[in-house]
Amino acid sequence: MSAGACLMVGAVAMSLSGNGFSLHWTHSVEKITWSENWVVMGHALQLVEAKVKGSGAGMEPGEGAVLQDGWWVWSPMTRVPELRLAASGATGAGWTLCDGTACHELGAEPGEALMIAPCQS
Repeated sequence: MSAGACLMVGAVAMSLSGNGFSLHWTHSVEKITWSENWVVMGHALQLVEAKVKGSGAGMEPGEGAVLQDGWWVWSPMTRVPELRLAASGATGAGWTLCDGTACHELGAEPGEALMIAPCQS
């Protein structure tokens, strides 16, 4: 894993300990945990793994998902230029972004969507 990847989280630049990060959150209706692992690929973000702890409305596991230790796990390999995270305030918590050494809570209070994108050099 290369050091020095950078994300823009809203208007703040965040240095990552490597080239990837994970996002974790609780679904607002089903109250089920969801987790995704992302990699910074130049000017894009690539989703390399998604996991959901159970299933329910809007929480269906993706194509090719396998059950591992109570989690449905799959590899979407989706690439996007940015992520927009809703901040509804309906889940009791926000999003947790972890980079391998530290975790940060984002969007815990209701408000505008939060944008996450690779830093532009």
